Amino acid sequence: MPTYPPTHSIQPETLTMKKLTLSLILLATAVVAQAQITITDAWVRGTVPMQQASGAFMQLSADKDTRLVAAKSPVANVVEIHEMLMDNNIMKMRQIPGLDIVPGRVLELKPGGYHVMLIELKQQLKGGDVVPITLVFEDTATKKQFTQEVQAPVTALGAGNMPMKR
Repeated sequence: MPTYPPTHSIQPETLTMKKLTLSLILLATAVVAQAQITITDAWVRGTVPMQQASGAFMQLSADKDTRLVAAKSPVANVVEIHEMLMDNNIMKMRQIPGLDIVPGRVLELKPGGYHVMLIELKQQLKGGDVVPITLVFEDTATKKQFTQEVQAPVTALGAGNMPMKR
């Protein structure tokens, strides 16, 4: 009696290629799914010698619902997200767990409002310096976190509350 090869035989090379193709498709889908964050007008307020804290300010926008959940920088031991608010005619500053970024709207981090606080500074921040800040975002739908780095120029003391023009 003759033997016939199975009609649905899959060669190991074909199976490996299919797995590779599927993996690449899933990876491409994951990359596309991440929100696109736009960061503009980033700056950090300059400090005097021995000053232990300063603020970082910027404008953030995203193409999908996203949340700023953390930040870090090599110039500070502690980096927190803060808000300033009036409470019984007293201006108070406090740490908050994060800030929502709504598509189509700009979230402004500015003096007297929301900002990134750089605490336990490792050095004086002088006008002309650039402070690297890594922002940690979370996609509100998937809860996946991702980072984006910003290079924030330091304003010279007395230069006002605007980023230095280059």
